[in-house]
Amino acid sequence: MYVRSPRLMQQARVFKTRIPAKRFAPALVLVFNSIAWYWLTYSLPFGYYANHDILVLGVHYVGIAVAAILGASLFRRSRETGLSLWVLLGAVTTILLPIISFNNISINILISLMFGVSIGIGLPSCLAYFADVTNVGNRGTYGGIAWGFVGFSVFALAFLMRGFNPAQASEALALWRFFGFVAFFWLSRIHGELSSASVVPTYRSLLGRRDMLLYLLPWIMFSLVNFTEAPVINRLMGISSLWGSQFTLAESIALAVSIEFAITGFFAVVGGMLADIVGRKRVIITGFVILGIDYAVFGLFSGSQAVWYIYTVLDGIAWGMFAAVFFMTVWGDLAGNNQKERYYLLGGLPYLLAAFLSEIGAPSLAAIPAATAFSLASFFLFVAVLPLMYATETLSEKRIREMELRSYLERAKKVKEKYA
Repeated sequence: MYVRSPRLMQQARVFKTRIPAKRFAPALVLVFNSIAWYWLTYSLPFGYYANHDILVLGVHYVGIAVAAILGASLFRRSRETGLSLWVLLGAVTTILLPIISFNNISINILISLMFGVSIGIGLPSCLAYFADVTNVGNRGTYGGIAWGFVGFSVFALAFLMRGFNPAQASEALALWRFFGFVAFFWLSRIHGELSSASVVPTYRSLLGRRDMLLYLLPWIMFSLVNFTEAPVINRLMGISSLWGSQFTLAESIALAVSIEFAITGFFAVVGGMLADIVGRKRVIITGFVILGIDYAVFGLFSGSQAVWYIYTVLDGIAWGMFAAVFFMTVWGDLAGNNQKERYYLLGGLPYLLAAFLSEIGAPSLAAIPAATAFSLASFFLFVAVLPLMYATETLSEKRIREMELRSYLERAKKVKEKYA
């Protein structure tokens, strides 16, 4: 995406409302430690669940969803204490993951449930905590920075964990999670308790909001397209899934995480800054267009090795933009001064549900011809843009106009200096 440099120079203006480091540090540590841990542990269970009943994986996803719904209500008071315990719980359950390799379905179900709960119960409050230390004018930028740390962390940890077996990887990730617990506990105590909004909207009222639905529908469509295409991509790239014979940590990290997460982290920062300059809608629409082109090219030239590099780069760029806006920013914007947990919960559930549906339907989805699968994906991604045309921009129009005016004045000043 080409953007004129004078506008990019306006990114410095975003930090006029910068957050004190003491206030932002606990939120940053919490977000990048949690999301990096989630993505890297996501590679582990599938190796453990292989050749087991789909019930084990179903319990895992149900555990995440139910725990997230409960956590969105339980963490309203003493949020810092609850989040600290959540991070510590993640460290404990990660150490227990290798136990699931024993051929005992009861133990497997118990461990998968505990692991699912340790992921879901604090995730809405984690993102709501981040939203509470930012504001509409700088949330995109700081969300992009947080995801930049996620990308770097995943890339670095993946490199360091090369050659680890699942048990060693579990221990390393448990240590990573424990580091997050110590850092967040210490930093949050320095800053002090962060007050949360008292107004708690009902789920019915949220789903009845036009602006919420107009952002939620494209996100649901993207999640479904992304995960229904995953089995086809895995087949073409030679990566086995739950249904394959083997899904090793080295394969999952090297191919699906390392390179693309580095790209995603960088473009999350770019996309977040742009979201605070030109608005959320433009960044989201740009991401959809890039992803639509990505799938179209992939479908036409999937037999070419060069297209894999193009796919990885374009997918990383689009994911970076979505990560900064959809994961971190837009739900907090829509929440306004209300409590934000339920907004982030509703924003996260489509992604979770689509991931589970992808695993259930993997054998059938993987059999779809690549040209057909990616042509349909491109079509539905372009259709997903339509609701955004009617959505209200969550970054105020006044701020956008101010940024455009400042950009114009800077260009005019440079022209005047040049010819003076």
